[in-house]
Amino acid sequence: MRLTRHSLAAAGAAAALVLLTGCGSDDGGEKVPATATGSLEKIAGQAGCKPNMQMDEDTIRQAICKNSGDKFILATFATDRGQREWLNSAKDYGGYYLVGRKWVAIGKEKTVTALRGQLGGIMEEGSEHMNPGGSHNKGGHHG
Repeated sequence: MRLTRHSLAAAGAAAALVLLTGCGSDDGGEKVPATATGSLEKIAGQAGCKPNMQMDEDTIRQAICKNSGDKFILATFATDRGQREWLNSAKDYGGYYLVGRKWVAIGKEKTVTALRGQLGGIMEEGSEHMNPGGSHNKGGHHG
């Protein structure tokens, strides 16, 4: 397997993901806005956080965000393909992902669900076999 920036970024996000993820309840019934677009800073602003930059490369920018007491990772990508490759690698580690065009937010299920009410996007779940504590992740999508 060739080690790339995407692989390193996925590994870094996965390590942080272990600290951030867990099961929660679905808020349900919330209207979903049009999916956010723009820079990492613009999307973070829409989510109500000031990003703490962890990686600032040409292909990926990644930050830790905190809003209303919830922490999550926000990453933006230079290309759709780069985003999908990163997401496919990161999802092997389980977790919950809110996916927009060239951006991803990663965190606890309740955090990502709440972010969807601010940022739009599609919820995705990582592999269930890698979630600690027997998580109920099914590795699917939530529209």
